[in-house]
Amino acid sequence: MSNKEENLTGYGVFYEKDKTLSKGMDPFVHEGTVKPKWIDINGHMNVAYYVRAFDLAIDTHWAELGITADYIENEQCSTFSVECHITYQNEMRVDEEYRIISNILAYDEKRIHLFQTMYKKGSEETIATAEWMNLHVNLRTRKVCGWPKTVLDNLRKVSHTQRERKWPSEAGKRMSIKNPIFSVY
Repeated sequence: MSNKEENLTGYGVFYEKDKTLSKGMDPFVHEGTVKPKWIDINGHMNVAYYVRAFDLAIDTHWAELGITADYIENEQCSTFSVECHITYQNEMRVDEEYRIISNILAYDEKRIHLFQTMYKKGSEETIATAEWMNLHVNLRTRKVCGWPKTVLDNLRKVSHTQRERKWPSEAGKRMSIKNPIFSVY
C-alpha cells in the first residue's frame, strides 16, 4: 500500500499522508512541471496557471497540516482565500520543472498569511511569488471559525522550522507607478 494519497482538489497532486511534521524539516516545498495546456500565445506559462501552480502547492501544504479531503468532509470545515497578490519576475515554458517554497508569515486562531516563491527547479532565481490571506471556515455556516487543535499544533511545528527566514521583499507591497502621467491620487 502506498503512503501517498491524492490531494483534496483531485488535480492529481499527491502528498505523503503519513508525513510527520518535525523540527528541522521543511515540509512546505512543492514541485511540478509546466503543462502544455498552461502555455499561452506568447509561448510561456499564462498568468492564470501561475495561480493554479501556487494553489496546488497550497493544497499539498494544507494536507500536511491535516486539512485533507477527509477533514473537509467529516468536519465540514475548509479554508477560503480572501486576498492574493502575485508578482511575475521571469517566465516558465512548457515542460520546465518548478519548485515552490511556501512560508508562513503569520497565523492566528482563524487565519494564515502565506508567502510562496516559485523557482525553476535547480535554480535559485525567483520566477514568481504569491502572497495569500486564507481563513478557516465552517462550511455549514459559511462563517470564519477557529483552527482545530491538530492544525494549530501543525502550524506551530511548521512555523518553528521557518523562524530564521526573512520577511520577503515582495510581501505586503502596494502597486504603484513612481512618476505617473495620470493618477487618481
